[in-house]
Amino acid sequence: MQRIPMTAQGHKALEDELKHLKTVARPEVIQAIAEAREHGDLSENAEYHAAKESQSHIEGRIVELDSKLACAQVIDTSKLSGDNIKFGATVTVADEDTEEESTYKIVGEDEADIAKGKISLTSPLARAMIGKEEGDVAEVSAPGGVKTYEILEVNWV
Repeated sequence: MQRIPMTAQGHKALEDELKHLKTVARPEVIQAIAEAREHGDLSENAEYHAAKESQSHIEGRIVELDSKLACAQVIDTSKLSGDNIKFGATVTVADEDTEEESTYKIVGEDEADIAKGKISLTSPLARAMIGKEEGDVAEVSAPGGVKTYEILEVNWV
């Protein structure tokens, strides 16, 4: 079984979502199915079919979350340090073409949110930066060609 790295915050977010699905969403959809059944003929009952589809999505997500949490390798990023970039690092880079600076935290796949500056450990940029240090250059193959980023700073926050 492959371990799935994630931060403590990411693990808690998955646990919270799972708890919500089991204690709120599942009972609501069961109630919706029961109400739709009371309307009679199920073959032409759009509410019943919509509720059953919703139930299918909820149950699928519950299975997915249970599996991810069972395989989770929770990494306390507050205890990490060093000069080399690895999971949990917050990295400031400069695009060598535009000189635009960006800061990213390397997190697990389920935590990635580019709008919040969090990139997945499996993303091309993160993979290019892993093992590098301040002053190194990371090359990323992009659809428009190779992009190069200078690593300006590595923090552990």
